[in-house]
Amino acid sequence: MIIELDPVERITTGAVGPAGQRVFYLQGRKGDQLVTILLEKQQVQLLAASVVEILARVGKETGQGPSEEEMALDEPLVAEWRAGRLSIGYQEERDLLMLEAEELLDEEDEEEEEGEASEAAEGGEEGAGAALGLDIPIAGLEELETDGEVDEETDDSDEGDEDEELGGLTDDLDPIAQLEELEAASVREPARIRFWATREQMLSLARHGALVCAAGRPLCPLCRNPVDPEGHQCPALNGHRKMGSE
Repeated sequence: MIIELDPVERITTGAVGPAGQRVFYLQGRKGDQLVTILLEKQQVQLLAASVVEILARVGKETGQGPSEEEMALDEPLVAEWRAGRLSIGYQEERDLLMLEAEELLDEEDEEEEEGEASEAAEGGEEGAGAALGLDIPIAGLEELETDGEVDEETDDSDEGDEDEELGGLTDDLDPIAQLEELEAASVREPARIRFWATREQMLSLARHGALVCAAGRPLCPLCRNPVDPEGHQCPALNGHRKMGSE
């Protein structure tokens, strides 16, 4: 499934919650259609940097775009899903940038890596590239949508209608192979959202996203890990002294 906002009337990002526990959003609007998805902090950081990079490669003078006062998130904040991969590109014919967000389906892996991702998100950009998976096409914007293909094994022997109704399972196949066939056939393609925006809108998105990320927890000058409001056990000091958050 693809939701396409072409073009957006506004696009922004933002965070809600106290420092160290913030939830990050990407949001676009076209008319009455408001689309919101969840991001990680490092995705917002790299998205901002990537927008600046691609605008530099385009080489056209870009205006300031919407002001900071116009970049607040709209209510209600109801996220469609969490983004796993972002792709950004520029279509010269329309002079528009296209940002595509792809749904993250593997929630179990996400939960296992949540602790490490949170530390990397608040502490810097280390490991952020893998989390973002950012693609930056520059010319032509090749079609990003790919049709999911499931390999279907056919049995040359004549099988009855009853076997066909059972999804092609036959007594001749190994039970494990049968389960694998069913699992492959039931794989759901990730949903996608495409935001088409002007260079000015995307520059404002990058500028605002950088400010949102910078408003998080301060970093320890010794270990570069985030400092919580209640203090910080710095590993560079072997935890012998608790540093304040000032």
